Amino acid sequence: GVFLSADFYTTFIFFEIMSFTSFVMVINNEKPASLDAAKLYMAVAVIGGLVMLMGIQMLENIAGTVNFDQLLEIYGQGGDRSALLLPACLMLFGFGAKAGMFPLHVWLPAAHPAAPAPASALLSGILTKSGIFGILVIGTCLFSHDASWGHIVLILGTITMFLGAFLAVFTMDLKRALACSSISQIGFILVGAGMQGLLGEHNALAVRGTLLHMVNHSLIKLALFMAAGALFMNIHELSLDKIKGFGRGKPALHAAFLAGALSIMGIPGFSGYISKTLLHESIVEYIHLLSGAGQNPILYQGIEALFLFTGGMTVA
Repeated sequence: GVFLSADFYTTFIFFEIMSFTSFVMVINNEKPASLDAAKLYMAVAVIGGLVMLMGIQMLENIAGTVNFDQLLEIYGQGGDRSALLLPACLMLFGFGAKAGMFPLHVWLPAAHPAAPAPASALLSGILTKSGIFGILVIGTCLFSHDASWGHIVLILGTITMFLGAFLAVFTMDLKRALACSSISQIGFILVGAGMQGLLGEHNALAVRGTLLHMVNHSLIKLALFMAAGALFMNIHELSLDKIKGFGRGKPALHAAFLAGALSIMGIPGFSGYISKTLLHESIVEYIHLLSGAGQNPILYQGIEALFLFTGGMTVA
């Protein structure tokens, strides 16, 4: 419903249906930790949804429509978009809450360890992408080739990317580590979404990298969470200290987990390498464009360094 919608109201309705149905996944085993995680998830989802609805209604008041095609006709060629910034930021808040974007990422590390493995796979692989879908629609229909919008998304994406990987490195619970890694990968996708605005008409690398990494992350995280689920089903433990050595003599589990791990690291020969390279090249391309125009690209060189460092933390 979210991905087939043609206007923001339809997106919102299916978005909220998804929030309430996925709440049941998080609360599944009814333990105290699951109840707390589900309450936090519900609070973030409802507040995010209400803020998003306010943004949609403000947008309709300004533009007279919330249909994607009509908005693209009105604002796709540029013009004055200053009045759109507040409703767009309110909608970004709502979509970002579902995507796991900083500072609304707090529900992800709590919900994933509490939910059963198949639910975690859906939450991370598909649910977060519906938030990204909304952010991409705002970027393309309202702020296509707009540098100011690109900066907002890029900075939030960079913080999300770094913070998720940083939290994952210091986590001893396997599913929590995968959840924090999901936050980081959402950050990578948001960096691509931000570069789409900054690069303007030259954003083919950023567009392809963003969309490919969305697909890659969904598939990779499905594999990794299912492997974690197989592990938990056998030994009822997720602490990295206690599961040590479980994989010996299990080639199928090895293959499944290794394929996911190598891909999310961005190792050549796996799909994650292609999408991460495209995203990195889009940042490098923008640095070259700025240097060619005689501007100082130091901020974007810093973002590129953080991008590479975060990739290293993903490997760790």
